[in-house]
Amino acid sequence: MEKWRAADRLLKFSSRFASAVNWNNSCKSKQGKYFYSVATTVHRNPLFSSISPDDISYFKTILGERGVVQDALALDAANTDWMGKYRGSSKLLLQPKNTEEVSQILKYCNSRCLAVVPQGGNTGLVGGSVPVFDEVIINVGLMRNILSFDKVSGVLVCEAGCILENLISFLDDEGFIMPLDLGAKGSCQIGGNVSTNAGGLRLLRYGSLHGSVLGLEAVLANGTVLDMLGTLRKDNTGYDLKHLFIGSEGSLGIVTKVSILTPPKLSSVNIAFLACEDYTSCQKLLLEAKKKLGGILSAFEFLDSDAMSLVLKHLDGVRNPLPPSIHNFYILIETTGSNETFDKENLEAFLLHSVESGLVANGVLAQDINQASSFWHIREGLPEALMKAGAVYKYDLSLPLEKMYDLVEEMRVQIGPAAKVVAYGHLGDGNLHLNISAPAYDDNILAKIEPFVYEWTSKNRGSISAEHGLGLMKAAKIHYSKSPETVQVMASIKKLLDPNGILNPYKVLPSSLFSQN
Repeated sequence: MEKWRAADRLLKFSSRFASAVNWNNSCKSKQGKYFYSVATTVHRNPLFSSISPDDISYFKTILGERGVVQDALALDAANTDWMGKYRGSSKLLLQPKNTEEVSQILKYCNSRCLAVVPQGGNTGLVGGSVPVFDEVIINVGLMRNILSFDKVSGVLVCEAGCILENLISFLDDEGFIMPLDLGAKGSCQIGGNVSTNAGGLRLLRYGSLHGSVLGLEAVLANGTVLDMLGTLRKDNTGYDLKHLFIGSEGSLGIVTKVSILTPPKLSSVNIAFLACEDYTSCQKLLLEAKKKLGGILSAFEFLDSDAMSLVLKHLDGVRNPLPPSIHNFYILIETTGSNETFDKENLEAFLLHSVESGLVANGVLAQDINQASSFWHIREGLPEALMKAGAVYKYDLSLPLEKMYDLVEEMRVQIGPAAKVVAYGHLGDGNLHLNISAPAYDDNILAKIEPFVYEWTSKNRGSISAEHGLGLMKAAKIHYSKSPETVQVMASIKKLLDPNGILNPYKVLPSSLFSQN
């Protein structure tokens, strides 16, 4: 009888799928306070030059009139991140159309000690892609050519300005997929993705960009072009320098071309949207999914009840997939394989077992691509919903799986009624997106969040940046996740490759590491 009841509950699942380093002082004030970090004060490096009319004239000889942007409206957009949290005061945006132009720009800026900020789609969340002060913005958006694609190896070579969604569409037509998928795919660019080592929704299946990127081309601060654009999966010749640039946020060089390994598109895709009543069940469900779904498991995402309520309230057209009530936790599972019948039966057997064992309280399988898209829209739409709800403090953390939701609960006690704590993320990767939503930005709220969130993460041996990078927001917080010795080596590498410090200054590493004489 109990087994029959469990099977009856399973019918709710549709069976149709879906020490300090001195700066080079050859370079010839203003300060800014930002709400995103307690008492964070950033001073403009006085060694940096300011833009002159002669500089403008020189850049026009390289780029022409169209590549030198001084329009106030365009500059306002380029000076501001998409969340409206970070704002610089650059008076110049440069738009190179090839690697040689990037090289000439950087060589000149380095000789003049003009600070620069590389920019792609400007979809970052930690202030890494906008100026802090008056840095020259180098936007690579015109460098958007697909250079080659090999259907046998699946290797795609393209320029840094290619929009991720366009690459996804191109590969789809060729019968392949990008190993990277993000909610911001319609705007973000592959050069920025690589420079921030973007994680995204497919990391569980395909790993990080450190594994997918086979080679790249990058331009150093002095204009030197490093050709590391290999297409080989195995190349053990000396130091693998490309990894320095993957995730360095443009602080070591500007990525101009990328070679990336793409997997073939598989025909069988199934999406399930499930409800769990406690976080322990979510953890157990993940373990069971890894055991029983094995190689076809491609995504395991979670959101809590506050996240679901937020989406239902602020996103148009979103409906509760499991009405009528709101459950404590939701899990989105995606499987991807090549045998539709086997994959579907495997997933259904897994779901039946999960219902029988009490891990899953309710759920539904996507019946078609539209329903599958609606499930993904709930998860991918959370950042937009949070923006519509008001001010949001965002934290991107990696934590031991068993500890992840403890932080959420402790943060709710820490914050009290002043703000709402919303949690979601890539449970399969141990990546928590912790969001504190409030009607307006408030120093009192922030003082309750920081340094508490960083101290808690450090105490539990987590990472303060799982996939968003450090940027400006967390540059001074790196010691919570990395040892002083490790950070010192990073600073030494920065000084070696960018001795004048012109590349994306004030980001990634603490300014205190670099004395100014």
